[in-house]
Amino acid sequence: MKSLRFTLFVVLMSLCTVAFAQSDAQKSFDKLKTLAGSWEGHVTTLPQQAEIEGKLMQVSLRATSMGNALMHEMTGAGRPDDPITMLYLDGDRLLLTHYCDAGNRPRMTGKMSPDGKTVEFDFLDVAGSTQYGHMHHAVFTVIDANHHTDDWTYMMPGDKPMHAHFDLQRTK
Repeated sequence: MKSLRFTLFVVLMSLCTVAFAQSDAQKSFDKLKTLAGSWEGHVTTLPQQAEIEGKLMQVSLRATSMGNALMHEMTGAGRPDDPITMLYLDGDRLLLTHYCDAGNRPRMTGKMSPDGKTVEFDFLDVAGSTQYGHMHHAVFTVIDANHHTDDWTYMMPGDKPMHAHFDLQRTK
């Protein structure tokens, strides 16, 4: 009888852990969906990248697929097209897939900070060639309903990181 009670206890604790992980991923995703809209702001890079440093960038975030995905599009003057990032839930994980202009598709897993203002994505894997580098890390920080930041880390060839910080104001 004791072993049956112990087994039931272990099973219930496991189910509670899964439920907590799912709710954390869901909370993170719901937080990101509050950013739906149009944004613009200037980019700063480290080390500086002359082709984009200080440029005005536009970001569009749109809930799509009946609210099951969030599409992030970024564009700026002089760019022939824009990279697209999809954010979505996969079971108990929040995932990001970045359709990179380097020709690859890195995936990252996300989690929310304890204060609930930041969702940070860590590299999981990449499909396609990394010959020209790949996106490696992303952080979204909500400052208020009309102001947020995007921070992206691109791993250049030779594993040299390049950081881009976007200070964004809501336009719609």
